[in-house]
Amino acid sequence: MSKHRKDKPRYRKGVGALLFNAAGQVLVARRNDTGTDAWQLPQGGIDSGEDPRNAVLRELAEEIGTDRSEIIEELEGWLRYDLPEDVAGKVWKGRYRGQEQKWFALRFLGEDRDIDLAASGHPEFDAWKWVEIDALPDLIVGFKRGVYEQLVARFRHLAGPPGGGRT
Repeated sequence: MSKHRKDKPRYRKGVGALLFNAAGQVLVARRNDTGTDAWQLPQGGIDSGEDPRNAVLRELAEEIGTDRSEIIEELEGWLRYDLPEDVAGKVWKGRYRGQEQKWFALRFLGEDRDIDLAASGHPEFDAWKWVEIDALPDLIVGFKRGVYEQLVARFRHLAGPPGGGRT
């Protein structure tokens, strides 16, 4: 087992969520800390000893203020992205070069009014919307685009109304 050198930070373990509504659209939220129109899927870190399935449900409750969902599919394996060099030294105090994430598809069981971005008291987002799954790669910052293209390819079959997904 090799030790991580300070000049080669490792990947932060995290989870991500594709939350599908009844129409088969996916929830995206706009980050409030970038000063740009940066949209993303809900995501976050895994706490020490936490199971990824529990982590994704916790992250949804923290980031979008609802626990009205159920996991319908789990991505096999993990997806990684690297932070751009100008950002890597600032984010997470420079300890990580990027994230390695376990992704989940979830069905939203609530109503739009159940989503509350300020529920945690420390909102990460200032807006949210439902979008078609194929729009995801064009909404995300460039360094995450490859991950989002993989997510679209792997979860596209879930888009559309339950039981009526596209192929």
